[in-house]
Amino acid sequence: MAELSLNNVVKRYGALEVIHGANLEIADGEFVVFVGPSGCGKSTLLRMIAGLEDISGGEISIGGKVVNDAEPTERGIAMVFQSYALYPHMTVEENLSFGLRMNGNPKADTEQRVRRAADILQINELMQRRPKQLSGGQRQRVAIGRAIVRQPRVFLFDEPLSNLDAELRVQMRVEISRLHKQLGTTMIYVTHDQTEAMTLADKIVVLRAGNIEQVGAPLDLYDDPANRFVAGFVGSPKMNFLPGKVIAQGAGGVTVQVSNEAGATITLPVSSTVAVGSEVALGVRPEHFGDAGSGDADLTVEIDVAEHLGNTSYVYARMAGDIPLIIERPESRHSTHQQQLTVSIVAARTFLFDSAGARLR
Repeated sequence: MAELSLNNVVKRYGALEVIHGANLEIADGEFVVFVGPSGCGKSTLLRMIAGLEDISGGEISIGGKVVNDAEPTERGIAMVFQSYALYPHMTVEENLSFGLRMNGNPKADTEQRVRRAADILQINELMQRRPKQLSGGQRQRVAIGRAIVRQPRVFLFDEPLSNLDAELRVQMRVEISRLHKQLGTTMIYVTHDQTEAMTLADKIVVLRAGNIEQVGAPLDLYDDPANRFVAGFVGSPKMNFLPGKVIAQGAGGVTVQVSNEAGATITLPVSSTVAVGSEVALGVRPEHFGDAGSGDADLTVEIDVAEHLGNTSYVYARMAGDIPLIIERPESRHSTHQQQLTVSIVAARTFLFDSAGARLR
């Protein structure tokens, strides 16, 4: 079993604390993605799991065994880095087998493992090539193959697709997802790209400034974000935030005046107690805007740019007060620069956040 547990894990560099008491449970065979902006601590957390960074406090356990003081080679993990780190003078076959050969693994078993990895990754025809003769995607498959031959209990991926072009990233995401289903091994994947997180993960861990903000299945985070940071980070294009002021609260919920929009008020089904006069933010995803009159409050916006992507368009616009909005429209071929557009927001699909970014429910 390769379940993994973090119990109040802390990382300090001198007086600077960069990971603040992380707690996390990862089930055996689960695909977990650490996601967050640059500098949030996701790679540091991964390196502590791998044993490449000492922990300053707390416990890390793999398969029920505390591994705080265990060497990386004793943890049953294999890591795939952003840089492929292949030996340029070796063939693909030699790169795949090198670690096993250095550990004195029996030759027959090494050959069997290498063949299996090559079959899984469909790189049999590349075995006698050297890294300089491979494309970026082929090199990344070899790097993953080098991890597979070790037959680890846990795979760790540290932004493995960052060096690939957009089309190849999509292809490799599919291959990594297929690999996980085929092997059934616990995988932890670090990325700053929330699209990778949404498409790959069984469970997403959203980090900010060394703290775990929320943990959950991709669509759970999308549909029910814990705070404004998670709401704005998960989803592409990102959520819109409209400033507002609370003007009433009653049995029906909280009534908000949308700032700078004369007459635009909306009552949200929120039971949290919010003081009248409080500044709040309404979160609306681009795809949740409706046609004028179809929702609970209408907004008239000025279009700056419209991106036409075939059956969908993204309208980049400004509401009163020069507040930017992104609005998804089906086949909005008519949208032009400086055109006004009236859209509607629906109370049931609108999130409410207080001035500190906490979710009001």
